[in-house]
Amino acid sequence: MSKGNHSAVSEFILLGLTENAELEAILFGVFLVVYLASVMGNLGLIMLIQVISPQLHTPMYFFLSHLAFVDFSFTSSVTPNTLVNFFREVKSVAFYACAIQLCCFITFAVCEFYLLSVMAYDRYVAICNPLLYVILMPRKVCIRMIASTYVYGFTVGLVQTAATFHLSFCNSNVVNHFYCDDVPLLELACSDTHVKELMLVIIAGFNTLCSLVIVLISYVFIFFAILRIHSAEGRQKAFSTCASHLTSITIFYGTVIFMYLQPKSSHSLNLDKFASVFYVVVIPMLNPMIYSLRNQEVKNALKRIIEKLCLVIK
Repeated sequence: MSKGNHSAVSEFILLGLTENAELEAILFGVFLVVYLASVMGNLGLIMLIQVISPQLHTPMYFFLSHLAFVDFSFTSSVTPNTLVNFFREVKSVAFYACAIQLCCFITFAVCEFYLLSVMAYDRYVAICNPLLYVILMPRKVCIRMIASTYVYGFTVGLVQTAATFHLSFCNSNVVNHFYCDDVPLLELACSDTHVKELMLVIIAGFNTLCSLVIVLISYVFIFFAILRIHSAEGRQKAFSTCASHLTSITIFYGTVIFMYLQPKSSHSLNLDKFASVFYVVVIPMLNPMIYSLRNQEVKNALKRIIEKLCLVIK
């Protein structure tokens, strides 16, 4: 990040989602409800797994608690500032605050990619090698996998952010988005963006493809392993452990591919803004709901807690 950049542009102005004051008031209410649901859902899931229910102290739920943490951090890097901006006539963000937001956004997005891959691998080991599951997935291995995900995510976030803010911003400082994102920031650069655009395509493409390949390979093996199970009850039980994860994968990757891997000729920043709402705000709320409603062990743990609370109240 050069001095020239900072002296030329000291802050960015976010256009937000709309200029209609009445619509902004409605959107504030919607965003607030969704964000509060996301915070309560993800933090509640972390507490349930890590503190309240010892029976959930398994690799599968260890990874799920970190997915909940990443979802909480991901949406919190954008949504609180967006809520404040609904009441501000000029939605300004300082130069370095914009850089920090972009770094956090990319870091947690990349972490989500590889956490979903790690969870797919965990399901592969559990279903295809159940007798070796405890040996192949000990606590130390799980911690190393999670640590690698965070380190790699932060590295990608830092490199991409440094590359973006090393560019010169000497003309307009108006960002056509409701948060600091790479693509709309590149539109404002008055220096050559070819290298940065190439980095964006290669790194985003690599992370999407690499993580998706891990997921697909894992589930191909899982699918054939389930087919080899003789009893219908056994097949149903095996599939039910994967159903929540498959739902999350479908929603997450579908949105990401739509946003970042569409042809440049059909690329629209306005369309991206509304896709980003789903990606950044809605998905982090949906994941705890999906894992709570579609996972029998989580439902049973919640049921036990509710029963204990009812006994205490009585």
